Amino acid sequence: MNTLTFAEGSDLSFDFFNLDLVSPSPTQDADLLDRLSFVPGLKEILMLRQVHALEHATVWILSESHSAVNKKNSLKNVNIDNQLYSGLSTEVGFFLYGEVNISDLRRAVNLALQRLTTGEWDLAVHPRCGTNASVGMLLTAGLAVGMHLLLPRGPIEQLIGLSLATTTATELTPDVGAFFQRHITTAIPFNLAIENITHQYDAMGRKAYFIKVQWK
Repeated sequence: MNTLTFAEGSDLSFDFFNLDLVSPSPTQDADLLDRLSFVPGLKEILMLRQVHALEHATVWILSESHSAVNKKNSLKNVNIDNQLYSGLSTEVGFFLYGEVNISDLRRAVNLALQRLTTGEWDLAVHPRCGTNASVGMLLTAGLAVGMHLLLPRGPIEQLIGLSLATTTATELTPDVGAFFQRHITTAIPFNLAIENITHQYDAMGRKAYFIKVQWK
């Protein structure tokens, strides 16, 4: 499954936001933790990034499975519906929201872990991640301030500037958000093992499955 669609072009094209700055290494987080074990909360941060990637991959695989079932039972070509499932990551596991059989969820989580750690790194990036929303707001605010300072103070000019800022931010957000997810807010879960899956309530009282993990 192609989890993201990136700009395609000739071999001479250069896509900065899809640039692989550092290829994930199976020992990178473990080595970092060994060297900087004195830093408070470092292990929790490293675990949260890895859990975040596992959450995204699980949502992709559940959506992929749901799409396959729909295509089998229908004459119509049904696209993957990523709106069916969502997740919320913590440093010890993640909540999974959506109607799903626990057996299917267990299979999806284990398959997600396997596919992530064997090279399907794009599964760690999801377009509905909160990272994209945060990036979008920051881009819009930054561009709006820039336009305000650069353009004349007339209401027409300022309105045009705000429109340009909003449009530009909307265009940039998917690529910039994916870049931040890939290199900052997620990490390949080389150090995670699935502990158990239970029904729980999150901090807002919403019922969900909780996939608990442990550092190995």
